[in-house]
Amino acid sequence: MAGCFFRIYLKSIEFECRFACPCNFPKPMNSARLRSLVGVFQDKRILVLGDVMLDRFIWGSVTRISPEAPVPVVAVTRESSYPGGAANVARNLAPFCRGVSVLGIAGTGPDAIELINLLQKRGIDTSAIIQDREHRTIVKTRVIAQSQQVVRIDHEQPRKPSAEDLERILEMIKGRIGELDGIIIEDYAKGMVSQELVDQLSELAVGSNLLITVDPNPKNPIAWKGASAIKPNRKEAFEAAGVPEPAGSINDTMLREVAEILFSIWGTDSLLVTLGDQGMALMDRKTVTPYRIATRVKEVFDVSGAGDTAIALFTLALAADATGQEAAEVSNLASGIVVGKIGTATLTPEELLDAASEDE
Repeated sequence: MAGCFFRIYLKSIEFECRFACPCNFPKPMNSARLRSLVGVFQDKRILVLGDVMLDRFIWGSVTRISPEAPVPVVAVTRESSYPGGAANVARNLAPFCRGVSVLGIAGTGPDAIELINLLQKRGIDTSAIIQDREHRTIVKTRVIAQSQQVVRIDHEQPRKPSAEDLERILEMIKGRIGELDGIIIEDYAKGMVSQELVDQLSELAVGSNLLITVDPNPKNPIAWKGASAIKPNRKEAFEAAGVPEPAGSINDTMLREVAEILFSIWGTDSLLVTLGDQGMALMDRKTVTPYRIATRVKEVFDVSGAGDTAIALFTLALAADATGQEAAEVSNLASGIVVGKIGTATLTPEELLDAASEDE
């Protein structure tokens, strides 16, 4: 997701409702229930499968325009790197649970080594990351000046797994599936996730009652059979459903129309649609009635990686036997925290609990 060039101040639920639908938002989950769930999180074992990347940030300041072209000159003050893509989902899980592993394909060069080292430093199991000399590690470099993203530079060569890689991926999943509480499929449409992989994963999960959640990408149309829940953002939901995205706010009628199409295409049990300043909407296959959750954002600095946070905490809460509505509320609260930070950010259990207490 691109960085923000603006700040949004949301001062009350009434303010949010004017941008949402004429409905009553539910009362947020109380902090005692959240604390109980967070206590269960630590023993869960989640595998994140998808396109792994390295996120680099170049930080600096702008004091002049280049004499060579009408572009800002950034005086660099520091540089930093973080796991990105599916690896960032794993990074979001790590502060909350001990059993986090990531399965993806990286190259064999310095970028891959840096990515794996960053994950290992956070206690994330990287033994399922395949290093393929034919694969270039995806690197996204963002230049940040005065707390704003100036430009993003992508190094990537989307490539599907070879037949040999696919076989290795499935063997690794077979060896772990009995130990897992959930699998998150994070699709950035860079080649890792294919229909064949999803179909075979679904077959492996049959009978195991394994929780599978998906963060989809409409550029890579997949029939997500076997998925328990899917989390598109607003743009992705309308695009995948083939319905023109309206300008401005989205009401429940629009959401139901899109959800009915997506349920028929994807065959999932639940949809969690993230709606930006309108919060989130959870819908289940049986009723399709949106359960609306108001945004908890106080101030937006950067939405980079917010979707990764949303799917990570939503899945973890479901794995901890939270209801769908509770899981959506946890996801919404967590996302509201990370967009208040600059860069591909994460949060801690303490920050999550403190944010819940502030609302009581």
